[in-house]
Amino acid sequence: MRTHITRATAQLLLALTLTLPLAACGSDEAENGNASKPSATKSGPASFGGRPQQVADAWDGSEAAKAWREGFYPMGDTAPQPPDDGFHSEDDRIAHLLENYLLRGELPTTAPEQGQVKWADGESLTLPLLNARETYTALDRVDSSTDPQLTVTGAKLSEMTMVTSRGPATVPAWFFTLKGYDEPLKRVAFKPSKLPKPPIGKAAGGRSTRDGLQELGRLIEVSEDGRSVTVVAYHGSCDDGPAVDVLETDGSVVLSATVLGGNTTGEICDADLRGEKVTVKLDRPMGGRVLLDAFMGRPLPTQW
Repeated sequence: MRTHITRATAQLLLALTLTLPLAACGSDEAENGNASKPSATKSGPASFGGRPQQVADAWDGSEAAKAWREGFYPMGDTAPQPPDDGFHSEDDRIAHLLENYLLRGELPTTAPEQGQVKWADGESLTLPLLNARETYTALDRVDSSTDPQLTVTGAKLSEMTMVTSRGPATVPAWFFTLKGYDEPLKRVAFKPSKLPKPPIGKAAGGRSTRDGLQELGRLIEVSEDGRSVTVVAYHGSCDDGPAVDVLETDGSVVLSATVLGGNTTGEICDADLRGEKVTVKLDRPMGGRVLLDAFMGRPLPTQW
């Protein structure tokens, strides 16, 4: 179902997307001594009352971890991929960010019921395939004729590559033809596998614990070499920004978010909640390990 929005709401959504700042470790500012505290550090089992270690212990070797490694879980932003040559105008880029499309053509009415995820090691997984109409509906989330729109004139089934919990994979995707463009817009034709039931519950508290552990936002991406992950962490206007610690084991990578400065409890100023991208460096590549939120006790969500 499409969402009806006002121009003001559309512009607010765009502003939130465009102004999300990037706080990455090892940036030029940090190297030049111009940055504040780093946004990612290492944590040990004793941090946050031992919660990160409890989460790792619960997941490592569990049935949930086994199910995770056997499923299809994208490890990054699953938003539609723009044309390879980029957008031709600022209005088109805004329309893409707002997910505001207009269908002016025929979509294929037939497609296979199933498709395969194919990994480089030869393994594969067969999953239900979304047809062109279902994929377009997931693509076109906003209904605003007063804001910029991209016009879709057709679609064909093809393949694209993406990073998953089991490494890079080739997946079926619908390639949507855009008016005025030679290159298509691509969107994966699968939904992620259902998340397994976590073997541990979330930490006590609302959005944070008494020692300042916070719930993380979504996963943005895992780097190509697997040695860093970028996530969204939250903070308010009365603090010095977010920090994300990491605990690594053979089976999992547990991220623990908190805020720097501000009040003594480490709580966020909810009246002015802000999301900030934070890049966390790892001691070794992510591989097939499960990426977990220490507060929630479950894998980090991706945009879908």
